Amino acid sequence: MSTVSTVNGGISFWYADRGIPAPREPLPGDTTADVCIVGGGYTGLWTAYYLKKAVPFLNITVLEAKFCGYGASGRNGGWLYNGIAGRDRYAKLHGHDAAVRLQQAMNDTVDEVIRVAAEEKIDADIHRGGVLEVAYTPAQLARLKDFHSAETAFGETDRTLHGARETARRIRVNGAVGSTWTPHGARLHPAKLVTGLADTVEALGVTIHESTPVTEIRPKHAVTPYGTVRAPYVLRCTEGFTANLKGQKRTWLPMNSSMIVTEPLPASVWDTIGWEGRETLGDMAHAYLYAQRTADDRIALGGRGYPYRYGSATDNDGRTQPATIEALRELLIRLFPTTAGTPIAHAWSGVLGVPRDWCATATLDRSTGLGWAGGYVGSGVATTNLAARTLRDLIQQVSGQSGPTELTALPWVNHRVRRWEPEPLRWLGVHGMYAAYRAADRRELTSPRPGTDPIAKIADRLSGRG
Repeated sequence: MSTVSTVNGGISFWYADRGIPAPREPLPGDTTADVCIVGGGYTGLWTAYYLKKAVPFLNITVLEAKFCGYGASGRNGGWLYNGIAGRDRYAKLHGHDAAVRLQQAMNDTVDEVIRVAAEEKIDADIHRGGVLEVAYTPAQLARLKDFHSAETAFGETDRTLHGARETARRIRVNGAVGSTWTPHGARLHPAKLVTGLADTVEALGVTIHESTPVTEIRPKHAVTPYGTVRAPYVLRCTEGFTANLKGQKRTWLPMNSSMIVTEPLPASVWDTIGWEGRETLGDMAHAYLYAQRTADDRIALGGRGYPYRYGSATDNDGRTQPATIEALRELLIRLFPTTAGTPIAHAWSGVLGVPRDWCATATLDRSTGLGWAGGYVGSGVATTNLAARTLRDLIQQVSGQSGPTELTALPWVNHRVRRWEPEPLRWLGVHGMYAAYRAADRRELTSPRPGTDPIAKIADRLSGRG
């Protein structure tokens, strides 16, 4: 499998396939709005959509530093699924029943995204095949069974557990000894979704200014080099790029994730793999993978490469290290040996937002009108939609247009978390954590023991995940 001709960067394969959208005009100068949304990704655009649908006369302005979908919304793995970062912690803080309500809301969110995409005629290659997560070592199998039991305990009664033979009927992953499947998931084309959503909200009357980086957010103000937008409500929807804002360097850590995509695979190779259901595919490794079978029969596969840049820096065009491309290529071949002769067409990277306690949140400060949502830790394709509907309800509640709702009562609402450590502790901690996870995965591949490697348990505790 050659990587000599692999396109590296250029935002992502999704834009190479879709094309970069035509640019929108930057902010022309100082202006006012009822709601100013900072960030033109899924969170910001979904929020604009639901606010405008709820209150059509609202004057809503979206400010985007590059173009809508430039960040994680246009670079992710296309997993629309019901996972949410921090659910187990919310169960400890607010009780099991509260976490069950949060999980049910996420289950419903998968349906909601599919519904709106169909209603608004956004063709994002959505295929509802569910999510299959596999195990291919004894330690992974033990974690898989624990994971399956936990998900069932949080209300996923339609989740199923499979042995090696049943797993192979879905996808023939080399060495797979078991899997768990949930129907609450779908594959999609990330860039088609975000560009379609941007066009939809613009058609509703939302103003979008691109090439307009916000340098500072303060109560009732979003400051840019071109002018300031003044609004009673200013919402920060910047996820992995939050560290670029004044005073936000240690709020959420911009964690890097990398992807590769193959050239289209011939029918003879698909005959050896299966994957007729086009499920999204993950595993139980500590440095986990995520993959999909694309609409044009490629395999897109992602995982951690170089996990973090010093000082919370973010990249410009998605270029990833050759060593990361090679590692992902080797992982692809290990999972599907018959792909060994297939070229890698494209590789890219992007950042996702990680709070110190690994918990996603949606927040609105009643006293200042400042709101934010994010910290999705890689589960943002669906969670952004729930966050947007929650921000809509919070604004309507605070402004006196409505009372509390089921969404505003969910346990992730208005959750606060401490900041990340200063450098160099941040860099050392993140790189040490992922070195430990990779070492644990290597040891588990050759170990007959069913228990999780002790190195990974230590890394979980130190990172705040355990």
